[in-house]
Amino acid sequence: MMIWCVDDDSTIREIEVYTLMQTGFQARGFVNGKEMLEALETETPELIILDIMMPETDGIEALSVICSNPKYKNIPVIMATAKGTEMDKISGLNLGADDYLVKPFGVMEMVARVKAVLRRVGKEKVSDEITVGHILLKEKEHNVHVDGKRVELTHKEFDLLSLLMKNANIVFSRDKLMNDIWGMDYMGETRTVDAHIKTLRQKLGGAGSQIKTVVGVGYRLEADK
Repeated sequence: MMIWCVDDDSTIREIEVYTLMQTGFQARGFVNGKEMLEALETETPELIILDIMMPETDGIEALSVICSNPKYKNIPVIMATAKGTEMDKISGLNLGADDYLVKPFGVMEMVARVKAVLRRVGKEKVSDEITVGHILLKEKEHNVHVDGKRVELTHKEFDLLSLLMKNANIVFSRDKLMNDIWGMDYMGETRTVDAHIKTLRQKLGGAGSQIKTVVGVGYRLEADK
């Protein structure tokens, strides 16, 4: 279940993302509302934690866009701000925010609020479907579709794609992919990863370009713009 954390303070953003991931969620950080709204064009999170005071597009502006767009208005939003004034809270809730956090807040309070909001909106159960760009992956059914067309993958190809999709835009080293997919005891070389990435790209067709090579590091999967 993917939660987005939008905050221009990198320390706060990283703590939020880390805590959520440690408590069983997938999480992704954004530096401002503009960056988050651009990502919304191709991806849909289960919930957004949205700071109010940010450069370029602040939280109130971003919330207004989310709540006024039929594509996004069902995404629950928890507002966060250091100001904590009554007018900030009223503005956010009147626009359609589902809850409110006043900084500084404890990370366990944040997790509790996230779970409570997800329960209220009926999203408490984790979906087995992941969509990134043109790719749809169904874990329970163990199948993948690109633009509605079924793609046949081997077990390792599926596991590799699943890991990359669950952590969209996060770079994985070859060693990390080896450990996570093949296990610590596997005696093969990291060229195994490269070979699987190559065949995975081929099988995904045009969507294969979403798997990016990060020179000298490894791979990441991006939403196709």
